[in-house]
Amino acid sequence: MSTTDDLARLAAVIESRKPANGGDPEKSYVARLLHKGPDTFLKKIGEEATEAVMAAKDADHGGDPQKLINEIADLWFHSMIALAHYNLSPADVVAELVRREGLSGLEEKAMRKVLQREAAAGPEAG
Repeated sequence: MSTTDDLARLAAVIESRKPANGGDPEKSYVARLLHKGPDTFLKKIGEEATEAVMAAKDADHGGDPQKLINEIADLWFHSMIALAHYNLSPADVVAELVRREGLSGLEEKAMRKVLQREAAAGPEAG
């Protein structure tokens, strides 16, 4: 089984826990986060991102690298909850990473800035 298959399987479990799909907030952590809404799971993403940074800093100074894996797993998990809420999937993220694969990071960032400026300028600018 591939990593993409694993992510798709986990995403399907998260999807099944949506309150609209019968997920019970009393019995499921995922259903509870989705039931409470974006402020709740977005706060968790921020917390997990901070914890991942702290675990990486600790690993730089002899800390257990497994803690970094654990925190990144928490970050990915809560990010997958956000994707599900917005009717997106890990496959959408993987597709974007694949799209970027042939671009240098600097080129990709410059292109995003150009597109953002064009979008901000509106249709009359072009």
